[in-house]
Amino acid sequence: MTAAGDGHQLSPRELAAWRGFLRTHAALVKALDAELVAAHELPLSSYEVLLYLDNAPEGRMRMSELADSVLLSRSGVTRLVDRLVTEGLIERAACATDRRGWFAALTDLGRARLREARPTHLAGVRKLFLRRFSELEPDELAGCWERVQPGASG
Repeated sequence: MTAAGDGHQLSPRELAAWRGFLRTHAALVKALDAELVAAHELPLSSYEVLLYLDNAPEGRMRMSELADSVLLSRSGVTRLVDRLVTEGLIERAACATDRRGWFAALTDLGRARLREARPTHLAGVRKLFLRRFSELEPDELAGCWERVQPGASG
């Protein structure tokens, strides 16, 4: 067996931290998705797309920016956008400055569905995640997550 930290094995503490993060993320995403689907027939991935578009200037984003924001592949975001277009929640708009470029744009119906689903999602985040921490711990967690973002110094 090799020593921890030599690049071959994780120490028990390192493994517990990493597996804990992965398990927690997977369980929270699954539970939050189930709540949104049950209450609004809106999967979490669709909610996130609507949220990003709602926060974007003019309620629209280039498809590549949207894919980077929601952490899906370009083909994955294309399939999701296709579904949301079919449901009337977003629409595609041509980019005036780039003939090859397309925007995903939030529709009034999409904005309304987001507004309806938001209280359910925020209540779920609070119930399943935030209420488990003291008043100061979310600040500490936010700092930890910031440190491990790609491109972060340290």
